[in-house]
Amino acid sequence: MDISAASCLLTEEQFLCSICLDVFTDPVTTPCGHSFCKTCITEHWNISVLCQCPNCEEVFNTKPELQVNTFISEMAAQFRQSAQQKASSSSSEQQAAKPGEVPCDVCTGTKLKALKSCLVCLVSYCETHLKPHLTMAGLKRHQLIDPVENLEGRMCTKHDKLLELFCKTDQMCVCMLCSVSDHKTHDVVPLKEEYEGKKAELGKTEAETQQTIQKRRLKIEEIKRSVELSKEDADREIAGGVQVFSALKESVERSQAELIDTIKEKQRETEKQAEGFIKELEQEISELKKRSSEVEQLSRSEDHLHLLQSLPSLNAAPPTKDWTVVSVRPPSYEGTVRRAVNQLEETLSEQMKKLLSEAELERIQQYAVDVTLDPDTANPNLILSDDGKQVKYGDVKKNLSDNPKRFSLIPSVLAKQSFSSGRFYYKVQVKGKTEWDLGVARESINRKGNITQRPQKGYWTICLINESEYFAYTDPPVRLSLKSRPEKVGVFVDYEGGLVSFYDVDAAALIYSFTGCCFTEKLYPYFSPDPNYGGKNSAPLIITQ
Repeated sequence: MDISAASCLLTEEQFLCSICLDVFTDPVTTPCGHSFCKTCITEHWNISVLCQCPNCEEVFNTKPELQVNTFISEMAAQFRQSAQQKASSSSSEQQAAKPGEVPCDVCTGTKLKALKSCLVCLVSYCETHLKPHLTMAGLKRHQLIDPVENLEGRMCTKHDKLLELFCKTDQMCVCMLCSVSDHKTHDVVPLKEEYEGKKAELGKTEAETQQTIQKRRLKIEEIKRSVELSKEDADREIAGGVQVFSALKESVERSQAELIDTIKEKQRETEKQAEGFIKELEQEISELKKRSSEVEQLSRSEDHLHLLQSLPSLNAAPPTKDWTVVSVRPPSYEGTVRRAVNQLEETLSEQMKKLLSEAELERIQQYAVDVTLDPDTANPNLILSDDGKQVKYGDVKKNLSDNPKRFSLIPSVLAKQSFSSGRFYYKVQVKGKTEWDLGVARESINRKGNITQRPQKGYWTICLINESEYFAYTDPPVRLSLKSRPEKVGVFVDYEGGLVSFYDVDAAALIYSFTGCCFTEKLYPYFSPDPNYGGKNSAPLIITQ
């Protein structure tokens, strides 16, 4: 068998020096039978106190005379050539280290990407140069980690030992010698133990950070939604404003046209009167010219008899008007513009109030809520519909349990729904009724016996009595002047704003507002259809959509 064939049968580690971990260069064999590079074993013995084998630790009393083993040398050369060819082929398959990646410290020429770093050798290895650490028994005990740069930074600068401990007292990484010298009395733990603890803390911190990020994202969505709602409100207000000002502009233009027409009509009447006078005067002038011509002709006559006989007829002058008392007086326009502006002001004021109320009512209708009546609060004389949307007064008092929520004396009922924040709006049909009470009441109101409806007592209500008298139950009550009789009443509440407003829905007119209210409890919609009065007030209150 030739040397080339023999080298193919040997394993890779048999050609590696256990000192430099590379293929033998000038291999020599010690008396104990182990082989090393001549330079490696010589330098090892030069710095060691004892002359012993690095592998089996056999001690030699005298330093052996070492001769190059030509057979192993030739086999190693063959193997080196084969290994270089394999490495060249392998390097073409492996990736070269890119910027930011850790390169292999052993590779010459093109540096391949390192797969692992050894904390004992303080060297980073590519796939090819890592193999001894995966196969040789002595190297398998070395600690391998994912490739990192600056392995020297993992060594203690004072003792040149691996940083494998952590001092909790000084919060720093230390080596074994540090733990028995400068940090002897400190709380020192293995690096892995501190790593696991810190990693757990980082996991918790990461979870908290992600939770905070999520909260911030939700806040961003909340802010974006607020901006969207603000834009919707702004667009709605702009549209309402354009509608209001367009209507006001039309009213101004219409009043201006009416003013111009009024003035022009007066001018036309003046011109017509003047034309009539002028026509009469021209008619008289024509008659007078005719008489003047006859007088002139008669005066030139030399016939005595004819002149005397014609003169009596000429003396009868044609009828004429006494124009001294006739005149055309220009019409007075004094105050015309002022009266028109005053009228316009009244019109605009009324129209503006209506348009503003319409815009306001349209805006608050977005806060409409579904309200149903609560039978547990209804006075025994009240009759509620099955859907909880209608209530009317019944002449027969029902035998019901007197629970704390029920109104015992006055014919009232609350809604099932309560509100303790935000805004809400609902509508009630009052058509055909001669008396009713509507509004909101706080949860703690007195529901037994006679009740005084006042804000101080927890009631914010308005009412109709005697068919046409409207009141707001303030202290004292305020009589309301309404231009029309409402058939539907809208109730709007702004809890935080301390506002309760009532609207005539069909007329889009504000009826009354309680302002500056301070709400601290749940508020319930409040309804009272009032007694029948012999069927005169039998129509129900109806909660409408």
